[in-house]
Formats: sequence, C-alpha cells, structure tokens
Amino acid sequence: MSLYGMMRTSVSGMQAQASRLSAVADNIANTDTTGFKRYSTEFSQLVRPGRDALNSSQDNSGGVISDLRQSVTQAGSLRYTQSQTDLAINGAGFFVVQDANGAPYMTRAGSFVPDDEGFLVNTAGLRLAGYDVQDGAAAPVANGYAGLVPVTISQTDLIATPTTQGVFQANLPSEADIVAGDTPANNTLTTDFTQKSSLAVYGSLGETKLIDIYFTKTGANQWEVTTFNADDSTAGGPFPYASAPLSTDTITFDPLSGELAAASADTISFTIPGGETMDLSLEGMTQLATDFYVADARTNGNAPEPIDGIDIDSDGTLYARYGDGTFRELFKIPLATVTSPDNLQAQTGSVFLESAESGDVQIGFASEGVLGSIVTGALEQSNVDIAEELTTMIQSQRSYTANSKAFQTGSDLLDVLVNLKR
Repeated sequence: MSLYGMMRTSVSGMQAQASRLSAVADNIANTDTTGFKRYSTEFSQLVRPGRDALNSSQDNSGGVISDLRQSVTQAGSLRYTQSQTDLAINGAGFFVVQDANGAPYMTRAGSFVPDDEGFLVNTAGLRLAGYDVQDGAAAPVANGYAGLVPVTISQTDLIATPTTQGVFQANLPSEADIVAGDTPANNTLTTDFTQKSSLAVYGSLGETKLIDIYFTKTGANQWEVTTFNADDSTAGGPFPYASAPLSTDTITFDPLSGELAAASADTISFTIPGGETMDLSLEGMTQLATDFYVADARTNGNAPEPIDGIDIDSDGTLYARYGDGTFRELFKIPLATVTSPDNLQAQTGSVFLESAESGDVQIGFASEGVLGSIVTGALEQSNVDIAEELTTMIQSQRSYTANSKAFQTGSDLLDVLVNLKR
C-alpha cells in the first residue's frame, strides 16, 4: 500500500466515525421527541479492486464504509398524559396521517389535538386519518390508503342523530298469570300482570320521543311484546291509546334455562314517529322466578347539541360524547404496517414512507394480527438511551482520533520522502 493509499484509508475511517457521531448527535437532540426512533451506524470493510486475496501485501488501499440504520421496530416506553387525544400504540403498527394535500404517511407520534378546522393534528401539523363510520361500519382497504379521510371533530356544530338501534334486557316473572283475553295488542288492558317499561329515543331532527313497551304473558313460556307511542296515550291512561301499536311481536322462553328459545324472535322493529325504523334487540331477556326488572336499556342517537368530548377505544373506534351522556360512533382509526419497518424511509416530522426494501403498506384495525392496541391518554417516548449514546460518542471519538493519527503519520512520511531530494 502506498502512503497515499494509507492516507485515503484513514480518511475513510474518519468519515465513517464522523457519520457515527452525527447519528449520535441526532439521537441525543431527539431524546424527548415523541415517537422518535434512534439511528445507529454499522460499518463494513471496503476492499479496493486489484487486491490479491492470496497475497498478504496491501498493494491497494482499502477502507471502511458506513451504513445508517434506524431502529423503527424498537418501541419506546409509554408516558401517560391527561389528554384523551394523545394516542400511543402498544405493539406493532403505525398511525396513518395526511398532509394538507392528502399525501399519506406512517408515524408513531400520536400527540394529536384539534386545530381551528376541527382536524386532529400532531406536532408536525399532519392530520390523523381514519374511516368515516357515521353511515355504517367500515372495512379497511388491506393494501392501500383508499377510503381514509382526515378525522374531524367539531365541538361547535350542533348535531342531531336519529335513533336506529337499541338494546333492552329484562327479566319477566315466570310465575306471572297467563292473560287469556284482552292484551295491549288489542289496545285494551284488563289484567294487572302486564309488565311495562319505557324508552327515550330520538326523531330525525333530534326531538325526544318516548316509547312504551308492554310485556304480557299469553301462554306457557310465551309473551306478547307491544310498543306504543307514549304521546298518543289518552288522559287517565295508559289505555286506550289514540292510535294502534307501533309493533306487536311474540317471544318464547326455554322452560329449563329461562333464556330465549332458539326459535324465538330476539329483535323487534318499529318506526319511531317522526323518525326512522328502529331495531330493538331483546337478546339477554330471561324468564326466571323473580320480579320484573330491567337489566339494560340503551339506544343510539342524540338530541341537537355540540360534542362535549371524545372517547377512543383500544380498537380505534372514536366516539363523540354529548352532554346528555349519549355517544355516537364517528370514525374508526386504522393501523398500518409493512414487512420490514426498519427499512422505511424517515421523513421530517417523525413520519415514514414505504421503500422498495420495506415492502408495501398493509392496513388493518388495532389488535388484529400483528397490529397492536391503541392506548388513549399516552404517548410513545423516543427509544434513545442517553447512557448508550454517550458511550458510543466516546468510542467514536477515540476511533476518529486514531484514524487522524494514522493520517498524520502518512503525512509525516511523505514529508520525509520530499526532503530526500533536498
């Protein structure tokens, strides 16, 4: 190896260590950056063409080349906060965010807050993306970002949602007498053994309606279920009503278990006056030897009012919470993944893009497959270990100094050769 080759080798060593020091500086600077993934520098030997592997002499100078890698798959610890819109992922996966032009990125930085337009944005100004489920359930597009829209939460607009679904669970006394004649279905009532309850529901404009529900035992293990518009009841009520029942159905129970029989109806449907068709689930109804009591009664829909807050489940379902205690499902937040996350391309703002080495993006919901669960009120901290970075800095500094000494030695020897002519 010539002296010039020796000096070139030393220069490659100094360049490699300078790259390593730059990575350490970047890691230390981003110690407190949410979702940041630390960089590491790997080295490999550089062999110049023409070197004979069987010859021990160093005829051609070699050197070292560096490769910068990012530990994307290494998760940082979770730090819990007081904000319901701070999100972290417990496990693999990435949030999908979009810039103002709709370009998608992946990120683990989940510090989201509503901006002046109601979009949930992180500290880089990127908008959280999700599927709008206000008009029905959403299925993820497994191999792309199609169908995703920015998650929007407006706390000033009045929103009214009509009731379309509900759940009613109660126990009907097994020892109740069988009514052989008049029943609510005939708009008459001559027995004290009919059980009554009521449900508050919402019309198309968010107006509150009251639905009366009657349960009358009409046979062994058989009950008639009748619904009425409570506003139609006459003075001195509750019977007769001014109009016919909204619905009349029959449910039957297994005499041994007291649960709904396999062949029994478990859902009743009726049209809410001034509203939409409502499906009321009766699953969980029982006929046991105890008094009538209601175990669960709830419906969807809400009166016109602004959103009081939001709740996000671990599966990514985002609900609007209203002042009256009702909830409305608005968005489903998906998670993205690739085959090799460590080969993603890092971009400004702690976001990533797919590369040829990372594989194509795949979209799914939290807790499905390898995707982790979403943690509300938490942020993922950087995976930088300061003690490790300082140790690496010292090692790199010593290596850089040693390479510079080798370069200086080569330079001194060149001076000796030059001075031989004098």
